[in-house]
Amino acid sequence: MAAEPRIPPLPENQWDDVLKAVVSTTGPLHVLTTLGRHPELFAAWIGFGSHLLMKGTLDDRVRELAILRTAHHRSCDYEWTHHHRLGLAAGLTETEIAALRRAPDAHPWDAGDRAVLRAADELHATGTLGDDAWADLAGRFGERELIELVMLIGHYHMVAFALNALRVQLEEPLPPEEGGAR
Repeated sequence: MAAEPRIPPLPENQWDDVLKAVVSTTGPLHVLTTLGRHPELFAAWIGFGSHLLMKGTLDDRVRELAILRTAHHRSCDYEWTHHHRLGLAAGLTETEIAALRRAPDAHPWDAGDRAVLRAADELHATGTLGDDAWADLAGRFGERELIELVMLIGHYHMVAFALNALRVQLEEPLPPEEGGAR
């Protein structure tokens, strides 16, 4: 059994207009209703996070590769579970998603995917990117995408820290006909 949340989700009758607006498009995800207990910080964070998730320059597949690898490194089940679904929607296969929990050489990733995974691995291990990793990324991405990839990985490390430390619990699974996992 999972440990109790350190800070429980905010009850619906206490949501402010920002949280209500976000939840109206996402559903009452515990990450939102927990962080919504700090309205000013939540309002600042949700804009940045939403931009990375929905308006970024990286394609969906690259974004989800980086996020899932980061969730793996941070042992963040909440992040992993939600982004597993988003990864499938972005075109990742179940085999590829499972491979994100193993060494990169354990799966036949193409050079572009391998560069993204290497970036996530190096940023996790050292807090920076070596020249070889940077060169691999720079051969695939322009400067806006390079900045965004590093910011994306760092952002999801931060989110995983918060989710893990606050012990944010997964939502109860929905039946498939209500939008749950199939």
